Amino acid sequence: METNYFIEVAYKGSKYSGFQKQLNAATVQGEIEKALEMVCRTSFNFTGSSRTDAGVHAKQNYFHVVTPFTITEKHIYQANAVLPNDIVIKSVTPVTAEKHSRFDAVNRRYEYTITQLKNPFLTDSAFFIPVGIDWTLMQTAAAFVQTQTNFESFCKRNVQVFTYECTLYRSEWIQREPHVWVYHVQGNRFLRGMVRALVATMLRVGKQQMTLTEFAQVFEAKNCALADFSAPPQGLCLCEVNYPSGYFTSV
Repeated sequence: METNYFIEVAYKGSKYSGFQKQLNAATVQGEIEKALEMVCRTSFNFTGSSRTDAGVHAKQNYFHVVTPFTITEKHIYQANAVLPNDIVIKSVTPVTAEKHSRFDAVNRRYEYTITQLKNPFLTDSAFFIPVGIDWTLMQTAAAFVQTQTNFESFCKRNVQVFTYECTLYRSEWIQREPHVWVYHVQGNRFLRGMVRALVATMLRVGKQQMTLTEFAQVFEAKNCALADFSAPPQGLCLCEVNYPSGYFTSV
C-alpha cells in the first residue's frame, strides 16, 4: 500500500542552483532526496510545490511523494542530521492520495528585502542599495501592482505558461528597521521571475528613473523587454505556501 506524504522544508538558497533537481548541479531537491534515500535506503520521486530560482531562499516550501515506504519522524531526524546546515526538513505529513503539493496550493507569499545601510548580517538575504529611494513612490507603485491581473511583462522569456493572469491579495512595502524595507506580495500564482522583476521595475520608479505612468505602461505593453529583471536573488524569500482550510487534517 502506498502513502502520499507532504514534506515541509526550509532552506537558504545561496549555495544552490535552485529548488528543482538538476543534473551536475547542487539543488535543494537533490540534497533532500539524497539525505532521505540514504537513511531510508530506498529511492523517491519528489514533486515540488514551488520552484525557487538559484540563490532564492524559502522559510516554507513543500514536496509530496507517493511511496510504499513508511517515512517516520525518526527518518526525518536522521535526514536532518546529514543534510547541510542550510537545509532543514520541518515536517512530514501523510495525506490522501489525490492531494498535490503544487496544484492544490491556494496562494503563496513572498518577501523581498532591501537594505540601504551596509550590513554584514544581511549580505546573503537582502539587496544593498545605498542610493536614495522615494518610498512613497514605491508604495504607490506596489498598490498599483495589486490592481493588475496580467503580468506578461514580468515573466521571463521562453517560459511556457497557460496564462499570464495572476490575482494578488497583497502588494506593499513595509519598513522593518530604519534602513530596511521589505516588499510583501501574496497571490494565487506567480510567473517565473515575476517578483524580482516587479521589485526591480518598482525600484526604477523609486529612483525616479521611471514615472508611475510609465510603470503602468509596462503592464499595458505585455512585453518583458520593458520590465527590469535585475533584482538579485538573495533578497527574495518564499515565506508561505498555503492550502485550503483543513487540508492536512484528514488522511
